[in-house]
Amino acid sequence: MQNSNITLPMNQHDTIAAIATPPGEGGVGVVRVSGTGVWEIADKIFFGTQKPSDAAGGTFLFGKIIAPDGEKIDEALCLIFRAPRSYTGDDTIEIQGHGGAVVLKKILRSCLAAGARMAEPGEFTRRAFLNGKLDLVQAEAVADLIHARSDRAAKAAVEQLEGGLSKQFTELYDGVVAVAADIETTLDFVEDELPDDVFPALAGKLKANLMLLDQLFATWDEGHLLREGARVAIMGRPNAGKSTLFNVLLGRDRAIVSDIPGTTRDVIEEAFILNGIPLRILDTAGLRETGCLIEQEGIRRARVHSGSADITLYLIDLSQPFAGEDQSYLETLNPARTVVVLNKSDKKKSGFRFPMSDFKTVETSLIHGTGKKVLDVIAEKLGGITNAPAHAVISERHRNLLINARTELELAREQISAGEESAVPAAEHLRAALESLGQITGRIYHNELLDNIFSRFCIGK
Repeated sequence: MQNSNITLPMNQHDTIAAIATPPGEGGVGVVRVSGTGVWEIADKIFFGTQKPSDAAGGTFLFGKIIAPDGEKIDEALCLIFRAPRSYTGDDTIEIQGHGGAVVLKKILRSCLAAGARMAEPGEFTRRAFLNGKLDLVQAEAVADLIHARSDRAAKAAVEQLEGGLSKQFTELYDGVVAVAADIETTLDFVEDELPDDVFPALAGKLKANLMLLDQLFATWDEGHLLREGARVAIMGRPNAGKSTLFNVLLGRDRAIVSDIPGTTRDVIEEAFILNGIPLRILDTAGLRETGCLIEQEGIRRARVHSGSADITLYLIDLSQPFAGEDQSYLETLNPARTVVVLNKSDKKKSGFRFPMSDFKTVETSLIHGTGKKVLDVIAEKLGGITNAPAHAVISERHRNLLINARTELELAREQISAGEESAVPAAEHLRAALESLGQITGRIYHNELLDNIFSRFCIGK
């Protein structure tokens, strides 16, 4: 692991402790303690048939937790993990007591009174990275798994945790290192001594690396959907059936449905899982001219949310003639991200014709249907992702670093194509690309990078 000019935090070898289970009542709660002084702390608060410091790794003890001041707190199990065979790579214990806020806080306070300090967010996983148990991509997968909102997202996180994505990044990094090494070698040759095919061959190798980079980059859309969810905004004029569609998609009466125009005046948002992809469905105010200031604000918000939506469902009432207002609103939307829902097909007006052929349409009667047609066309708009097997995908951090690396690799390829006289600038661009690629898995890292990643973790992980 490369970490030139890096100073590790002064508290890296402290013994840290935190509650590792979610707050609330439960059958079991866990307090995790890890670091060089864990056995001294454990012996001070845990009393059973054997001292924790004498127990073998991979075993557990039954006993009582007694605070340094003598207060009896709980009966508990003490799980023993000896370095390097622990989550962090350091000596670690996990105390399993009865789940409950009061008991767990008392156990934690006992650990702190015995010499541990409170763990910072993500510090256990940060130590796992620093001790070589995980790379940064795998560490991020831990957070993705914890925050997964669907089976599909969880499966993708598990593949990433197992190293599937890291392997691809490593292959890319090693490929660029090989080209950089060859370029550096050419600098040792006297002018005109190199064979004519050296630089064309290096340009070919770099092209192959760029293709691998682009394959990784192509997983960004799916990664964004799995982690953030697809924003689906429901829009249309009043009484087109927006709130009915909202309720149908959710399978429950979440929004008020009324024949009175302007019932919905704010944005209502709910979560929904479609074939493993989290959706954030937004019901919005009906689009129309109005003198009501509150409704005007609702319409403004509807437009704002539609502008940032991954998919817009625009409803049109088939029981009415196609209106010029609908056409005006639709002309402001991107057809590639819009589905026109032609609603109330059971009351379809004779001669109704939808004239805008650029838009995907689906005809339905929501009051009599299930919304399956709409869900099918949403899945279609998501580009077939919902039907493909789940696999590890890049995050926003990976994407930004890949963009930087790609820019440098393209510049390096241009210099290599220019021939021997451009070898020095080509080598500089390759080094810059490796700097970005190395930060993805943590081959190259600095404390600011680690703080940015691990501060997003929960305390206890």
